[in-house]
Amino acid sequence: MANVRVAINGFGRIGRLAFRQMFDAKGYEVVAINDLTSPKMLAHLLKYDTAQGGYMGRIGEGKHTVSYKDAVLEEDGKT
Repeated sequence: MANVRVAINGFGRIGRLAFRQMFDAKGYEVVAINDLTSPKMLAHLLKYDTAQGGYMGRIGEGKHTVSYKDAVLEEDGKT
């Protein structure tokens, strides 16, 4: 069975919660996060989430990317 490809619209409290739930869940693949802020800020919000607690996994950020596990999310196709 193929994974469900998911795009998250907004990375506020609910968007981060959805991301965390699908992060390690089987059958889901987060392919996009639609938000107005930079990838660096998205990674920071996930690492230091005051509502849900900081994410314990490894999160990395580049100039135009956010990486987690084996996946890399690019900012609007920029590299």
